[in-house]
Amino acid sequence: MTKRIVPVILSGGAGTRLWPMSRPENPKQLLALTAEETMLQLTARRTAGQARFGAPIVVANAFHAEAIEAQLGAVEAHAAQLILEPMGRNTAPAIALAAVAAGADETPILVMPSDHVIEDVAAFHAAIERALPCVEAGWLVTFGITPTGPETGYGYIAAGEEVAPGVHRVERFVEKPARPAAEAMLAAGGHYWNGGIFLFRADLYLAALGQHAPAMLVATQQAMDRARTEGRRVYPDADAFAASPADSIDYAVMEKADRVACVPVSMGWSDIGSWDALHAISACDGQGNACRGDVVALDTVDCLIRSDGIRIAAVGVQDLIIVASGNDVLVLPRGRSQEVKRLLEAMKG
Repeated sequence: MTKRIVPVILSGGAGTRLWPMSRPENPKQLLALTAEETMLQLTARRTAGQARFGAPIVVANAFHAEAIEAQLGAVEAHAAQLILEPMGRNTAPAIALAAVAAGADETPILVMPSDHVIEDVAAFHAAIERALPCVEAGWLVTFGITPTGPETGYGYIAAGEEVAPGVHRVERFVEKPARPAAEAMLAAGGHYWNGGIFLFRADLYLAALGQHAPAMLVATQQAMDRARTEGRRVYPDADAFAASPADSIDYAVMEKADRVACVPVSMGWSDIGSWDALHAISACDGQGNACRGDVVALDTVDCLIRSDGIRIAAVGVQDLIIVASGNDVLVLPRGRSQEVKRLLEAMKG
């Protein structure tokens, strides 16, 4: 393939499951959760400075434009084009905006969420190389994450026949399963987590959108046709974009298209969808504690304790998540961090 791959980084999420550190005005992808650099910066680095990849396109909330530009500049991704959504419409329209910006032609686009962890970037790049011949031949490719357990919080991909070395036709997508179904899929083999990472030609994605979600294609094309450009910032037309249905790429395209393939890959992936998930991938001390910020922990075991301001002092506790940010402190048992959304609803009152 002669055309360079254009990375498309989706940065529109609010990341409320990691409250109180992640908030709508400062969401998860803009935070340094796993390293000194933010999730967005780590995502940009995965393709930066390599001949195979072009400058990235970042699709984001207009409210975060300055923060995103500053963060990308710090990792020498100055050439990124920023498409600033006037409102959220989920992933399928966001990717359509990027596909139009990439030229709506045979250019391959690599769609990456901005708030995921990939520890083995070399394995990710190898999976991309395996996918490219199929992408050139017209397949829409998703990357299937090798499961490490019967997770019920992820969708699954059932992989079928091999259509190229290391590439399989997708038989079906499975919604977030109950635990018995997740265990059965692991026992059967050939099932992978749906990590929301995709590679396909821009023109073929838009063609699939036209076939399966035509109103979305019309709205996003009109939004880009009437877009306002300021330097590297692109502001799609708000009225046109508001007319787009809101839907994920999985529902709008991938579950309906004919030539959909999966590249299985084991690359140390996590979507850090909860404080429990962050604890699971964090470096811990000899007592199983993952502490960051101004934290003092004595006789404390298997806790995640983080602060971006006030000091947290813990004595004699076990299996807790304690997070302090601004004027808010979160305390809950490990294993229940998915209930943060319940807390937020309760606080709305």
